[in-house]
Amino acid sequence: MKVGANIGNVPWEFQDAKGETVGFEVDLVKEIGKRLGMDVTFVNIPFTGLFAAVQSGQIDAAVSSITITKKRLESVAFAQPYYDSDQSLTVKADSGITSLKGMSGKVAGVDTGSTGDMWATKHMDETKISDIRKYEGLSPAMLDLAAGRIDGYISDIPALQYYVKDKPTYKVVERIPTGEQYSIMMAKGSPLLPKVNDEITKLKDEGFIAKLHEKWFGAKPEATTSTVMKAEMPKL
Repeated sequence: MKVGANIGNVPWEFQDAKGETVGFEVDLVKEIGKRLGMDVTFVNIPFTGLFAAVQSGQIDAAVSSITITKKRLESVAFAQPYYDSDQSLTVKADSGITSLKGMSGKVAGVDTGSTGDMWATKHMDETKISDIRKYEGLSPAMLDLAAGRIDGYISDIPALQYYVKDKPTYKVVERIPTGEQYSIMMAKGSPLLPKVNDEITKLKDEGFIAKLHEKWFGAKPEATTSTVMKAEMPKL
C-alpha cells in the first residue's frame, strides 16, 4: 500500500532524529497494513498535491490530518473518522496577543489549502486580519512566526499543542471550534476503502487507536470522540 503524506506534519507524520518516518497516522496506517497483509510505503507529497495523487492512482491512500468535508467528498472518498479536531491560533508568548481579537491588523500564517486556510480566508472581515500568508507545513510557518514575518499561525490544534509543549517561546492562545474530523483519504471506488474502514472499526474496538492518542498526546481520548466511537463511512 503506497501512502502519500506531507512529512513534517507533527505529530501525525514526521521524521525523528534517526530520519525515520514516525507519527500517529504512521503508526495507524502501518498497523492497518500489517493486518491486511500489505507492506506500507510512505511518499512525501505536499498537502495540496495529495488530492490529485489519490485521484490519479499515484498513491493508494493519503494521510496528513486530512479533514473530511462535503466539498472533498465530491471528488475523493474517506474511511470513517478517527480523530476530532479544531483549529487554533498560536503566537509568540511575548507578543501580547491573547486571542483572535489581538490579530486585528496583523498577518496570519496558514497551511496552503488546509481547513485553517479556508477558515481564515472566510473570517477575514470578522477577525480584521490584514493579510494571510500560506505555507507548506508547520516548520516553515513557525520559523516565520519566530522571525516576526507573521504575527500568528492558524492550524490544527493537536499539532500545535504537541509542538509548543516544550517550547515556551510560543503559546496556543485560542481554540477555534470547527468540528473537524480526520481520516484516511482514497480514490472514489477504491477496493481498499471498505477493507481499511473495517480494520479501523476493529482497532477502535480493541482500544488500539485510543492507545495511539495516549502515546502521541499524553492523554486518553474522550469517550465521545471518533477516536473511540465507531462511525459510518462518510457520504455526501
